Amino acid sequence: MAGRIPQSFIDDLLERLDIVEVIDRRVKLKRSGKNYSARCPFHEEKTPSFSVNPDKQFYYCFGCGAGGNALGFVMDYENLDFPQAVESLAQTQGLEVPREQSRGGPAAVEQNHKALYDLMEQVARYYQTQLRQHPSAARAVDYLKQRGLTGQIAKQFDLGFAAPGWDNLLQQFGSNETQRKLLLDAGMLVQNESGKIYDRFRDRIVFPIRDQRGRVIAFGGRVLGDDKPKYLNSPETAIFHKGRELYGLYQARKANRKLERILVVEGYMDVIALAQHDISYATATLGTATSKTHLERIFRLCPEVVFCFDGDQAGRKAAFRALEAALPALEDGRQARFLFLPEGEDPDDAVRAGGRDGFELMLQQAKALENFLFETLSEGLDSNSLDGRARLSKLALPYIRQMPEGVYQQLMFQELARRTGLELSSLMQLEAPAAPKTIETPVAPTAEQSGSSQVAPRQREVPLRVPRGHSNLAQAALALLLHKPEAARLVDSTSLEGLAGDDISLLAELLALLKRRPESSTAMLLGHWYGTPEGELLNRLAGQERLIPSAGIEQQLLDTMQALAVLPQKTALEAQVDKLKSTNYADMSASDKQLLIELLQKQQKMNAKRGKRGD
Repeated sequence: MAGRIPQSFIDDLLERLDIVEVIDRRVKLKRSGKNYSARCPFHEEKTPSFSVNPDKQFYYCFGCGAGGNALGFVMDYENLDFPQAVESLAQTQGLEVPREQSRGGPAAVEQNHKALYDLMEQVARYYQTQLRQHPSAARAVDYLKQRGLTGQIAKQFDLGFAAPGWDNLLQQFGSNETQRKLLLDAGMLVQNESGKIYDRFRDRIVFPIRDQRGRVIAFGGRVLGDDKPKYLNSPETAIFHKGRELYGLYQARKANRKLERILVVEGYMDVIALAQHDISYATATLGTATSKTHLERIFRLCPEVVFCFDGDQAGRKAAFRALEAALPALEDGRQARFLFLPEGEDPDDAVRAGGRDGFELMLQQAKALENFLFETLSEGLDSNSLDGRARLSKLALPYIRQMPEGVYQQLMFQELARRTGLELSSLMQLEAPAAPKTIETPVAPTAEQSGSSQVAPRQREVPLRVPRGHSNLAQAALALLLHKPEAARLVDSTSLEGLAGDDISLLAELLALLKRRPESSTAMLLGHWYGTPEGELLNRLAGQERLIPSAGIEQQLLDTMQALAVLPQKTALEAQVDKLKSTNYADMSASDKQLLIELLQKQQKMNAKRGKRGD
């Protein structure tokens, strides 16, 4: 039956279910203190790290980061869509799933998504047939052979051919207005300013892009003629968000029962060429820089990521952007390394020259993140001079503070202390630079929303964005609320006014939800954000139960919210101090000197108060 499943029914179902029973039917659980444990069904492991909390009705794996409520477990374990999982669990409770009829509402969106998935699968099969049968396909086949690809690897990655011509796909699938609109929504057709509609991919080798469930969500195309650009990707659509997806990840998971590492390269052909040489764990981003979302997805599957880039200046800049994305995700036990190839050489060239063994030897010699970070920041500095070491400290500290607290971060601080000759205790007392109060933001609507050309950024005043080092405060508040949702009644959400950032926005949304529905449980909260990047963060935070004392959660939450509330004042104070410190003391006026003294005293009092609270 079509229609949206009411949220009230989902909440009632979660209240009736016992997550221990749900999981134990599928994975044998053993009692472990107040929780239950097992070997994780989502990755290979010898020591159980999969924990189920019966009180809060959620599960979490400390090995791969998988987590969620009973619905989320059934979806991932049995590879079911959300409605199917609800139906399955409702049957165990003898419940009939109600549906809401709402024109243009969530039910319509759900149906549209299903239609898009079905259409994209049909289009992928059509392109594959064209590669085998179209009279012009010989050029595409010859190109693939020249690149050393076999028919077997082409089939494994479902390679296809978009024949020359403006309306092949339109003629095949656009028989009526509804189908043409669906093709436009899927990004497979383009409509120009004069209203003419034509195929997006023409005279190109086509690479289907699959999501983690194996559904075709987009395509990439490599030109065979002289058209530009050489590589073309599908635009953002309702089912395709390039900042979240990795080409080849689905195939890598199919080929490897246990992923030890994931290799991130730059292009489709690199992924496929490596797979043909039995290096079946390569992926590629889709025309975007590696994002935090990409990294969280990778680290849920394996403990190590290796980035592979050209060794030229552009490649090193891209590698450093990847490093910046990786830092916040580098919890203890996770590792990122960087492989730089000779200038002008790509992974395809390297693996054909040295074979699998030669390429994996290169991977073993990849540069560790800490070495790449310190070497890059040290460029142009005289590490033998006091000034050079001081500059290195100032440059490196903000990056290290982006890392999650833990052993790895402490080792990074120690390595910086060794390289600069500073005592570790002195280094830890140095303040990170204040975040700017003004940032570049695009004028709405963005290019992706409107489908028009790129909109130029402009400067505007925005709420203070929480520096990454303080993002831990927002996440700490989220974790406390997940473990004791009823504590939200004590919080004044206006304390977040003047702050911005992804974690702050999520905290504000969660507080608003708990104000509206104070009866919400941990399982309900996880279900509300299931399948989103925010949901992945909440699952991870919910899994920090071992780190959160059971007593005093309310006071911890109030202290954390107070620390967040004073951030704008603290950051403004730091900015004033930094500005005055940048002036030679001898050149300062008497009034500026007095002001600096007063500001430093105020800063000391603020830090002392924060220290007493234990923030």
